[in-house]
Amino acid sequence: MCDNIVTGNVTGKDTETICTNIFNMPTNKRAVTIQDVAKAAGVSVSTVSRVLNAKVDVASDTQDRILAVIDELGYTSNLAARSMRSRKNNLIGLVVPDIGFPYSIEITKGINRAIAETNFDLLIYTTGDVHKNNAASHEQHYVSLLNNSITDGVIIVASAAADFITDAPIVSVDPHVINPNYPSVQGTNYQGALCAMNYLLSLGHRRIGFICGRPEIGSAIRRLKGYKDALLNAGIEVDDALIAPGDFSTAIGHKCALQLLALDNPPTAIFAANDQSAIGVYQAADELGIRIPDELSVIGFDNIPEAKYLGLTTIDQFLADMGYIAIQMLIKLINTELLEVQVHKMSTKLVERSSCKALTMVV
Repeated sequence: MCDNIVTGNVTGKDTETICTNIFNMPTNKRAVTIQDVAKAAGVSVSTVSRVLNAKVDVASDTQDRILAVIDELGYTSNLAARSMRSRKNNLIGLVVPDIGFPYSIEITKGINRAIAETNFDLLIYTTGDVHKNNAASHEQHYVSLLNNSITDGVIIVASAAADFITDAPIVSVDPHVINPNYPSVQGTNYQGALCAMNYLLSLGHRRIGFICGRPEIGSAIRRLKGYKDALLNAGIEVDDALIAPGDFSTAIGHKCALQLLALDNPPTAIFAANDQSAIGVYQAADELGIRIPDELSVIGFDNIPEAKYLGLTTIDQFLADMGYIAIQMLIKLINTELLEVQVHKMSTKLVERSSCKALTMVV
């Protein structure tokens, strides 16, 4: 093997020394950089960068030479370079507002399950906080960055932005604003809220508190409307004092519950716009010594795993399935196949547990 490495006029001792040095060299290889590619191709770093970003002002022979060097040096970790060579990455982008939020986790589980069944990989971008300012502009930036460089398509969860500048396909999951230009997967939020309310009404409850979601979100608006319409359908006037302005978080759900339970005539049941808010109701009830369900019935929305352990009755909107279906829709678009429906409506279902109880009528 050393005969293939050592050339020129060297002695046997020199050869032995060289071989010893070769075999004693560290095995950790330095990662290939864009500077290495530029040097080997005899061009500037900016020229390599322009090729990686698919700029058209680089001569074709220079581009071919750079891409050949990229292959030779093993600079395959650069996703944009891989896209230049294959014109397809088999890579899907996911833009999600807060990957640690239980709602997002459940959707991502379904996305992960779908990805495992394909030859696509997944790249995730997150703002890290559902309450971060300028969420729409962040989403537009991420989508533009991903879809115009390294991914074949993007899934965007609970998008605040209504429009995007991109030629690659997008599928949105539970978007805040419905845009007919982008296929989407949506829960039947209004029907789910009606179902939750009708269940509480069937148990004899008439003073039912409601903890809202974030007011700018479409799903929260539809759940509030379902709450109000169910009362009106039952001949019960809507009492604004029983509606608390939540934001889908446990902390604000806790604050809203304390507000509702401090009323002179408090509710006998609380419908929280999501399970996270319902967990806040549990915390408030515990602080006040109120027993669930004996003294207060509670119902949530989403059916996250924590709901099962609390015994929380809730509305399941099958979040994981929403993520799974979104990936299937996106891959069809990537493969230029027609979708059966532009908007996939995910049916909701009441999951009865132990947090609600029929109201005992005093005669």
